[in-house]
Amino acid sequence: MCLCLGPTGSGKTLLLRKIQHINAVDETTTAVPTVGTNLFNLRRGNIQIEIRELGGIMAPIWPKYFASANRIMYVVDASNLCQISAAGVLLYTVLAHPQVKNGKVLLVLTKMDASYRQMRNEALLMLQIQRLQKEVKQEIIVIEASAITGKGRNEIMQWLFAEDTKRSILN
Repeated sequence: MCLCLGPTGSGKTLLLRKIQHINAVDETTTAVPTVGTNLFNLRRGNIQIEIRELGGIMAPIWPKYFASANRIMYVVDASNLCQISAAGVLLYTVLAHPQVKNGKVLLVLTKMDASYRQMRNEALLMLQIQRLQKEVKQEIIVIEASAITGKGRNEIMQWLFAEDTKRSILN
């Protein structure tokens, strides 16, 4: 299972809808902040992956879900520089947890359609990603994405369905 985490308003729900169905999200699509969890199932051939999105408001209880996950997709709104520092603190907390030490981590900078090019660099600088990658055991892959344009969708799918992912075969 993959956990999709990130602060409230980071774009997790719309991103997962876009990943699930390419035409599910456009400029008029909206979502309310997730209070609780959402489950998304992705299929590629006979392989199914379950993604559990946990609302940002649930951050204090995210660790209760770590044991069931082998991957973490952490979503940060790159267009909201005010939120990035808080998102970084949450990310560090997740990565420091003992149950996540062997997990795969994908950092998704979302809402790239609403941000200017330099915001990616500013977001990574504010998250101190270079320092973080040196200090934690997990490999952190960074992908830029947009639920509106679909940017990053294919790369996220490749990461989710990579050979080293634990998979469940459908009957």
